Amino acid sequence: MFGRDEKVSEIRLTAAQYIILAIFLVLAYGLWRLQVMESSYYSLAAEKNRIRNVPVLAPRGKILDREGRIIVDNYPSFSALLLRDSSRDLTADADLIAQGLHLDPNEVRARIRHFAALPQYQPIFLKEDITPDELQFIESHRNELPELDTIMAHRRLYPRNGFMAHVIGYVGEVSEDMLNEPQFELYNPGDVVGISGVEREYNALLMGQNGSRQALVDSHGREVGRLGETPAIPGKQLKLTIDIDLQIAAEEALEGKNGAVVAMDPRTGEILAMASGPTFDPNDFAVHVSREEWSKLVDDPDKPLMNKAIQAQLAPGSTFKVIMSVAGWQEGIAQTMHVHCNGSADFYGRNYKCWVYFMHQAHGDVDLEKAIYQSCDVFFYTLADRLGIERIAKYATMLGLGQKTGIDLPNEASGVMPSEEWKIRNFHQKWFAGETISVGIGQGAIAVTPVQLIRAISAISMGGRMVVPHVVNPSGLPPGFVQTADYTEVKQIPIDPNGWNYITDAMVKVLQPGGTAPSAAVPGVEIAGKTGSAQVVSLALRAKEKNSEEFAQNGWFVGFTPRRNPDVIVCALFQGGEHGKLAARLATEVIKAYVEKQRRLPQKMARKSNTDDEVEVGALWNGRDDDGHADALHAGRFLLDLSKEPMSLATAAPGVN
Repeated sequence: MFGRDEKVSEIRLTAAQYIILAIFLVLAYGLWRLQVMESSYYSLAAEKNRIRNVPVLAPRGKILDREGRIIVDNYPSFSALLLRDSSRDLTADADLIAQGLHLDPNEVRARIRHFAALPQYQPIFLKEDITPDELQFIESHRNELPELDTIMAHRRLYPRNGFMAHVIGYVGEVSEDMLNEPQFELYNPGDVVGISGVEREYNALLMGQNGSRQALVDSHGREVGRLGETPAIPGKQLKLTIDIDLQIAAEEALEGKNGAVVAMDPRTGEILAMASGPTFDPNDFAVHVSREEWSKLVDDPDKPLMNKAIQAQLAPGSTFKVIMSVAGWQEGIAQTMHVHCNGSADFYGRNYKCWVYFMHQAHGDVDLEKAIYQSCDVFFYTLADRLGIERIAKYATMLGLGQKTGIDLPNEASGVMPSEEWKIRNFHQKWFAGETISVGIGQGAIAVTPVQLIRAISAISMGGRMVVPHVVNPSGLPPGFVQTADYTEVKQIPIDPNGWNYITDAMVKVLQPGGTAPSAAVPGVEIAGKTGSAQVVSLALRAKEKNSEEFAQNGWFVGFTPRRNPDVIVCALFQGGEHGKLAARLATEVIKAYVEKQRRLPQKMARKSNTDDEVEVGALWNGRDDDGHADALHAGRFLLDLSKEPMSLATAAPGVN
């Protein structure tokens, strides 16, 4: 032990003094660095903690028909936001948040983890279109849950019952896969964008630009004031070429059926109507579609999400005979060809039946005209054999089959036009001559979409002038907007005028007594057209099946008026419709609606000029137009639900052709 009077050595005392001095120097340097050297950095950080940027969402542009009538509108609603710019443990509040917003707590936690990599100033959208009681919950829990906030958004309001759903499309939250696409690379997770239809194709035009609001918050993250706001820039309006009146006629004709109806102006390529059945309700996607509803749509064997007008790739059946007629005429074969049809014919060791064989009939002596309006298979078997697959493929390809039309809608299918080169490339096998026989009547490997077929027959009806189909009016697009297709592109297909007259005259007889579809005729309207039915399995296989209705033939019809240089052309696909004449009835309903509307226009314009009383855009959406006719879209089952209010705390093979 040391004595009481023993002193600490000077060396130890000096060392302790230096250590204490060093500590004070370090503290002083740190204080100087914080207050002087990095004062601006921490001042900015403190300012960020004090000021919060809240997004102001831009409303999407409205979608109008060709006459300016509103098809798609917006309605105001509130969304729940989770702010992440505070030091609170968000996952700890997940149970309470989920309870108040009627969500699964695990879903809330998963969403927090999913967006964890984003900058903290970007909020998370927890729930869209919240109910009044959910809004009340957020307001009453401001102190307990300062990270929970609301934002006013403009939700899409689509027509009811799936009207025009496949053309319009729907919106949804951008997916991770979409973020990798050039079209969406500048967007952020959580952004609502167009997923299908024109909503997707013209998303950049419709979406607009979001703004922001600067809010003053306290140390607990509670908003105590507002500093300023950058207003959102609304999306641009989009005017379609669709005529609502014709669209209604197409939708009603197709109601309850599988297939598609397309109407087009053959002079310009403007799509006047496009319906696909069965359809779906895009309003289900405007907020959030449940996993159960999504699975039901995806697993439905009738494929309601598929736009069959541009995606269904099916054998065209006897409608292909019009293209065969053009090819045969141009090659100098069809105009002098005569065939005797006794119900069947033999080619390459196999017997091929004509569709009338199954009714114990025969066509007898047949020339090209009779072959068209009575759809004689034997004639076109023979023509196909004389032409050969290469010459058939040459004219079919020239008329746009086996390739996309360039229509301004996403995910268009290209179809198939077989040839010798096509079979070698895809199957590494040579083409057999017997395969050409089936192609001659639109069967075999050939597959087309309705929009391809309407474009091809349209070109023939116009004497070889082939246009690009489109659903958006290019004259209404803003300057500098990059179009997805050249709508003004026109190709001239060589068609002999004599052949053009002959073939279109024969097509008029299709809807007259002795033709294949007299029951589809419209009194007082000259319609030229061609029916077709295409089997989905061989007739032998179908005969063995107990439930043969599953393999019923697809009915086709393409018709136009007048017979040359027409004003409108309509293509109808009736899947499982069995008979082409039934598809013809669908198409001629649309043609009838078009003609009746054109006949009313002079009277309507005369009354307008006499009264100098213009009709407002919205007038046609209030039940009746100025002609006294009920507007079916508002008077019937397609009425837009305009009751949405802003929420507040207070409130052939052989077959019948």
